[in-house]
Amino acid sequence: MAVLSLFAVLFSEAIAWGQQLSELSLPPGGNGRSQRAEVSQWVGPVKISIDYHSPSVHGSGGADRKGHIWGELVKYGFFDEGFGPSRATPWRAGANESTTFTISNDVKVEGKELKAGTYALFVELDKDGPWTWIFSNQTTGWGSFQYDSKYDALRVTATPETAPYTEYLMYGFDTRKEDSTLAFLQWETKRIPMKIEVSNVNDLYVDAMRKELLGWPGFNYQNWQTAAQFCADSKINLDEALVWADKAISEPFRGGSFGREDFSTLATKAAVLEAMGRDGEAAAIMDKAMHIPATPLLTVHLYASGLLGAGKNDRALA
Repeated sequence: MAVLSLFAVLFSEAIAWGQQLSELSLPPGGNGRSQRAEVSQWVGPVKISIDYHSPSVHGSGGADRKGHIWGELVKYGFFDEGFGPSRATPWRAGANESTTFTISNDVKVEGKELKAGTYALFVELDKDGPWTWIFSNQTTGWGSFQYDSKYDALRVTATPETAPYTEYLMYGFDTRKEDSTLAFLQWETKRIPMKIEVSNVNDLYVDAMRKELLGWPGFNYQNWQTAAQFCADSKINLDEALVWADKAISEPFRGGSFGREDFSTLATKAAVLEAMGRDGEAAAIMDKAMHIPATPLLTVHLYASGLLGAGKNDRALA
């Protein structure tokens, strides 16, 4: 019986160690009851995802580790965990397997370029100065045990901040704008920020629309008009936008669909011309639009109101 009891203990410990790699669906165990988590955020057409395991301040068995996380459980600097090939490891920025950071397109992290792809994410703590985010090309390790600095893709610094108490380690996104967001790691009473920027967000939208117009959306003249109007409003890709505006008016997809010459499509072409600095041609196009018999009176009135807002009083009066 003693032999059987010893076997049962050893077997249960092996299960706890190998839960995350097991083919069976078992509840999370081990230190911190570290459940798997994932969070994603879009910045324009760019997707950012962080996949991690989330330890708790109260470890397995309910041990109270408040006040003993930073600098104790999570050590400062690079340290030897006494396991695996690495003798100088940063923190794994989570638990269990390496935390991964995935971006669908190139971005800037704290002002530095990071190429599209998936990276292992680590943090180096500093007792007296800023902390360091580390993005590694080696993504398949268990924690930091296999960490090797030769695989580093990027290092950026961040200043840790005081945060409301958080029992479970979590990642999130804050201060979201059209071309940037602030990602963060938060645990116990610390928060570590990371600014992520997409410097060419409108160009990425144009690239996506260009590809989409080659497919089914290209059979609808309104999609060509929408793409042209976006470029006019953003003042980008104007030469191609003028082609798109003409397609909306005449023939979006040769032999497959028809365009429509009306006030709306002509106004889009005029907007592109105006963005190109070709004001005289834009005015001629709008004169034509206002004299199309089907143009509603309210549409002409709204156009005149827009001219007033732009300070073009004589043309508004006409």
